[in-house]
Formats: sequence, C-alpha cells, structure tokens
Amino acid sequence: MSDYFKNRPSKCNSEYTSPDQIILCPDHNQSLYCHLLCGLVQRDEVVRVGAAFAFVLVRAIDFLEKHWKELCSNIRSGHVSEWITDLEGRNAVSTILRGPDSILADVIEQECSHKSWEGIITRLWPKAKYIDCIITGQMSQYIPMLEFYSNKLPIVSTTYGSSESTFGMNVDPLCKPQDTSYTCAPNISYFEFLPVDHKGDMASIVDLVDVKLGCYYEPVVTNYFGLHRYLIGDILQVTGFYNNTPQFRFVHRKNVVLSVRSETTTEEDILKALNHVGLVLESSDLMLMGFTCYADISTFPGHYVFYWELKAKDVQDVFELEEKVMVKCCSLLEESFDEVYRKNRSKDECIGPLEIRVVQQGTFDSLMEYFISQGGSIAQYKTPICINSSEALAVLENKVLARFFSEKSPPLDS
Repeated sequence: MSDYFKNRPSKCNSEYTSPDQIILCPDHNQSLYCHLLCGLVQRDEVVRVGAAFAFVLVRAIDFLEKHWKELCSNIRSGHVSEWITDLEGRNAVSTILRGPDSILADVIEQECSHKSWEGIITRLWPKAKYIDCIITGQMSQYIPMLEFYSNKLPIVSTTYGSSESTFGMNVDPLCKPQDTSYTCAPNISYFEFLPVDHKGDMASIVDLVDVKLGCYYEPVVTNYFGLHRYLIGDILQVTGFYNNTPQFRFVHRKNVVLSVRSETTTEEDILKALNHVGLVLESSDLMLMGFTCYADISTFPGHYVFYWELKAKDVQDVFELEEKVMVKCCSLLEESFDEVYRKNRSKDECIGPLEIRVVQQGTFDSLMEYFISQGGSIAQYKTPICINSSEALAVLENKVLARFFSEKSPPLDS
C-alpha cells in the first residue's frame, strides 16, 4: 500500500500479470480470483509463478481447483463474474480480458478436466521456468505438493527477510529446496548473533565476522535507521561462507515447541517427523494440505494432537481414510521424535498415544481467516505449527472428521 510500491520505476514495464488495482484489492478472495484470471488470460507470457510463501501458492492452486469452471466461463464470455464487486479491480480485469476467447477457455478447460492435477502449473503456464516462494522452515512441508503440481520445476527461495530487515540472499538459487542457505548482506543492517546456548548471558553476542561454522545462533538486528535493536526469534545455523560472508540456513522459530513433561519437541523435530510420514501418504495417493498441533494436557497422561487436512492426488476422487494407514502415520511420528520423548512415552508412560485428527477440506482456510480477523496480514500469514489459542483450537475442533491413535509405544532405540 506504500507510495514506494505504487510509484515504483518498474510499474510501466510490470513484472506481474495483474495490475496494481488487483494487487491492492482489500478482499483477498476477489483479489486471488482476479490474479488467477489475469494469469490465465496471459498464460503464454508467464515465465515465473510465485508467492511470498509456499502456503499461499498451494492455497491458490486449491482455489483454482474450485473455481476453474467459472474462470473458463469468464474467459469464454469476456466478462468478469458479478460477485467481483471491487470496482477498480473489476475494471482492470476487464481491460486484461479484451473480449471473448473461446479457444483459450477450451484449452484451460481441457487441462483442468484431467483426473489428476499433477503438473497443472506447467500445463497451464507452459513457459514457466521456476517456482518463486519461501520454502524454508515450516514452509518446507509444502515442497512435495509444489513438486507434484509443477512437474518438479525448480523451486527457488531467493531472499531471507522479516518486517525488520532483509537478511540475505540465496546465491545458489537452483539448489535443492532442502539445501537452501542465505548469504548475509552486511550492508543492509547491522547484524549480531546470539548463540543458542547463551543461558541468558547477552555478553556472549558476536558480530557477523565472528560466527563459527556449524554453530546455531539467534540473529539480532539493528535496522538501517539505528533506532531499534531486535531479537528476531529465528534460529539459524552457519553452513559456510561466500568469500568471507557467512551463509546461514533457517532451522526453526525460537520457542515453537511441544512439551507434555520433560521432553522438548521443536519445530525442526516436527517437520522431520512429517517427512518420514510423507512416503506413507504418497503410497496411499494422499497429500497433506495443512497441519498444526498442540500438547493436550487436559487428560492424564497428556499427549500430542496433530490436526491434518488431507486431499487425494486425483481431484475427482473422494478418498476414504484407511485406519491402518493413519495408525501407521501416528506410530511413525512417534518413532521420529527424540529419545526423551520415547522414554517418557514407552518406559515411564507419562505421555499418552499420539493422536491425529483429520479435518474437513478447507479447514486451514478457515483457520487463516480467523487469524486475519484478529488483525493478521494475509501477505505475512503462516499457519502456526503449534496452536495455543483456545479460539483457534475451536475452529479446528468444529471441523474434525475422524481421530486416530498410535497403537503401540515407540521403540527406545529408534
């Protein structure tokens, strides 16, 4: 919404298929619909498909799956749907449409009518060279889905930044998403690093030039104006150096943990565990569209609860949940956690069986809308890995379809 964006030098030769009126539309459903419509109309000009976060792009594809028939109708008639009531956005889209185009509508209809949406991005936008979105940290859960939808186009995570500052750039953009590291840009802000084992000793903070390879740090940023010094709350690991400039991989957010007793299960632990489960879901032709979790200590013993939104790979399929598959997923998650968790679960029996609650499709859209209604920004929204809001949990609980538990304790020697 800034004047800087509205008056940017590249505006006359825009890199986007959508005009500013759509980008600035306050209704995110109208905005997303118009983004897709403009992108489809200009499909032969699209060389890059992206979003700020992987979650947003996956949500856009899910939205397209629900609305492609209406979008084709708009292209065939040359008119925008009546429910698009934002006048500036409507007028801007009408200019892009340039009248009826039944040939293009038939092409898009043919591609979207396939039973499977594997490779749908490259089928709809055949000149697309790569996917551009943040794919590190909790966004890594969406890598399999984006690879499925894009026919394994390169997924490029170009920049690491926050509201306070940009931190660095990915100087090896075609690396595997899992191997992404960012080279710190020392002229953007003043960067310091607090070792994760500092134990409250702020004197242990080090400058950018003094970080050690393989060590873990929380970044501290003094922004360009020098008025504030921020503890960012991210945990980074030094992975190497570009010339003399340190490179970091994003590990996880600080203090995002599950704990019932003495165990500490971090964001990184949870994401690694989900990777192990991915093969089971893939063999069942299922995709995990969204998840979150919390430690339920309302009963004894307390236990971990995961909320999963699942979807069949073939869009026309209505999948049935197989209990043995879901129980196996529960067990695999537990086996992936650390020794302290497994001891508390198996030997001491002070953690109960892990539970997966499968929710209706669209549940995580409802969760996003709840957080946005509380003042969150859709541009910055990320599904929380751990939920601690009773109101947010109520949104999830109202959508639960089925519950599954691990049947046996994990082995201590996993």
